[in-house]
Amino acid sequence: MKHTPSRLPECVVIEPRVFADDRGCFFETWNHTKFSEAGLDFPVAQANVSVSQQGVLRGLHYQWPNPQGKLVSVLEGEVYDVAVDIRRGSPRFGQWAAVILSAENRRQFWIPEGFAHGFVTLSERAIFTYLCTREYDAAADANLRWDDASLAIDWPIRSPSLSPKDAIAPFLADVPAARLPTFAG
Repeated sequence: MKHTPSRLPECVVIEPRVFADDRGCFFETWNHTKFSEAGLDFPVAQANVSVSQQGVLRGLHYQWPNPQGKLVSVLEGEVYDVAVDIRRGSPRFGQWAAVILSAENRRQFWIPEGFAHGFVTLSERAIFTYLCTREYDAAADANLRWDDASLAIDWPIRSPSLSPKDAIAPFLADVPAARLPTFAG
């Protein structure tokens, strides 16, 4: 597996070693030993699958307290995946990183605890997987506006399909400090 830091060094793009022949292919999506050796040692508490149509934007989501780290990938289709550093006191607070994830490139994106996450579906349909460090906690569920001008995320779509919850999400500046994680330095 190849591990490459993104614009946010804590968020890592992972490219698995693929074994392919005329029958198809095989590759590992999770190997605790290999991930630990690369400094990505985390527990897997929950696995999720999301199916989205073209133009659907999910995010920007996070949990606080009880934050989740996420290892995300695409089994079918293509998405533009985004992580935003929302840790109070971080030198990269409000900065973002993005990566194209697809069934074709087989990349994964590691988004640690303390970051908001979102994606928009670029293909006709996408099947998206998450390995999460903690179970979902409805009481800690939070989100941010996808189009927050202070974040200036370069989304490849201007009029996405949003859930009602995401459509009314707050701007980062409007989130009380107590509802954001703290940078541990």
